[in-house]
Amino acid sequence: MKPNSSIQFFDKQFQQQVRNSDCLLNPFELAAIPYLTGRVLDYGCGMGNLAFAAAERGCSVLALDASPAAIGHIQKRAVAESLPVQGAVADLRDFELVEVFDAVVSIGLLMFFDCPTAFKALSNLQAHVREGGVAVINVLVEGTTYLDMFDTEGHCLFSRSEMEARFAGWRILHSAFNDFEAPGGKNKAFVTVIARKPSAQHGNSV
Repeated sequence: MKPNSSIQFFDKQFQQQVRNSDCLLNPFELAAIPYLTGRVLDYGCGMGNLAFAAAERGCSVLALDASPAAIGHIQKRAVAESLPVQGAVADLRDFELVEVFDAVVSIGLLMFFDCPTAFKALSNLQAHVREGGVAVINVLVEGTTYLDMFDTEGHCLFSRSEMEARFAGWRILHSAFNDFEAPGGKNKAFVTVIARKPSAQHGNSV
């Protein structure tokens, strides 16, 4: 896997979280939890806090991230707590999914890819949600001024209408914009979309 500054930035952050035993869910993860059932993909799982919360609710979770520190923590915790969470290090810019999931989650990841890669990854995630299943996607959008965590070679601030447009034909269950203060008086602007994939038999009514 080709290293970049974003991966290095978060790997150091995750190492610190491991040392501090930081297992709290962030607001986006809390919003996602009620929608997760069955087989779940956590794509860009970080420390795995969402993955373990889902597993405690009866889900089986595949948790993928580029951070060795985060995945090492997940693998140890899964064994220690006897929970069905499988953690694996993966370059998510071009990772080949082979399963179909009841729910896919990608919180705070896709904006770290260049836009063509981000859009391709999103389409790939959508394709691997079963009919009637759910996708939970959270990204930074235009209006974000805090860029310190981005790799200089490429990132993607989605337009504010981009995410809902890319879920055309899906049933939007939740859509929200959130702004957070960032270091240096700057701003992080997020959109979160939770959508249900239409069933061939029932369209958007599922």
